[in-house]
Amino acid sequence: MMLPDVPESAGPPLWLLAELTYRCPLQCPYCSNPLDLQKDATELSTADWIRVFGQAREMGAAQLGFSGGEPLVRRDLTELIRAGRELGYYSNLITSGIGLTERKIAAFREAGLDHIQVSFQASDEELNNWIAGSEKAFAQKLAMAREVKAQNYPMVLNFVTHRHNIDQIDKIIELCIELKADFVELATCKHYGWAWENRDQLLPSRAQMERAEAVTNRYREQLAAAGNPMKLIFVTPDYYESYPVACMSGLGRVFLTITPDGTALPCHSARILPLNFPNVKDHSIESIWQHAEAFNHFRGNDWMQEPCASCERKDEDRGGCRCQAFMMTGDMHVTDPLCVKSPHHGQIIEAQQRAAEPAGPVEKPLLFRNMKNAARFTGKP
Repeated sequence: MMLPDVPESAGPPLWLLAELTYRCPLQCPYCSNPLDLQKDATELSTADWIRVFGQAREMGAAQLGFSGGEPLVRRDLTELIRAGRELGYYSNLITSGIGLTERKIAAFREAGLDHIQVSFQASDEELNNWIAGSEKAFAQKLAMAREVKAQNYPMVLNFVTHRHNIDQIDKIIELCIELKADFVELATCKHYGWAWENRDQLLPSRAQMERAEAVTNRYREQLAAAGNPMKLIFVTPDYYESYPVACMSGLGRVFLTITPDGTALPCHSARILPLNFPNVKDHSIESIWQHAEAFNHFRGNDWMQEPCASCERKDEDRGGCRCQAFMMTGDMHVTDPLCVKSPHHGQIIEAQQRAAEPAGPVEKPLLFRNMKNAARFTGKP
């Protein structure tokens, strides 16, 4: 059987995200992991991961991210970091900080890790621990953020913002200043996975978002005036934009995600799409990236429907997010409903209106990421 020609748009996978595990000690209700927490109980072996790293590097991948779940639960993490370094990757660890220790940080540095990003749920201990589902989370995060800085790593902090913590944006930034952060990502949560199920409880109102952005801009000015090089990255909620951005710079163009069980995806949420995604246990990275139908499906413009097909923005935004289009409409080929040109944009307007109701969405309890709640979606005990 002959393989199809490789589309011209299929450059090398420059960014490899290794989702080492979906195991995690926290229960964040905005987690992007799948709702079925038992599906990927079988994880790739150390040898499998190292083989994947090597194959992707041969194709030109330059950046390697270790993610999860919580990647620290993998006992072979130091070995995987060392393998990435020997292959020539720039590597970063995306962690909650739970399970991190002074000794592990030192071991990761010795193995060649370039970058550690520590995530927080809030600047307030009580709120942070409630969102995380752990009474000890905040204290551990603070201690490990300070230790990362003490061991001369770039201080990179991530705060997922939502309607429960976005009004504390000033206190969040003050905490980052206290921790001497170099980079801070203030990222309004993306509504995939668990966050999709909790969307009405998490989406901030437009007024909240505008205030938070104004506060962030004020701090940027103050930091610049004080000569503080800390960079604040404010990610505006998609739901308040008029046009979407190109999903992952275009599916199958730059990013390659490998899930714990070895499934290869063009983005970390793509598994929900009705496509046959290949597994690295059965196929090489080169074969997957160049020839798998699931990776070629959204390359080029032939898949586009109207209004995308004739839109002057189609090469800029690539029709927006395919996962979002599928979640909202059941059709992965339609225009992302975030776009004002989409016939389904009314769903976004309705979500904005619900978010503007101060007592409405927050009265419904959040569904935290745990096995009990996962059973509600999967029907598994």
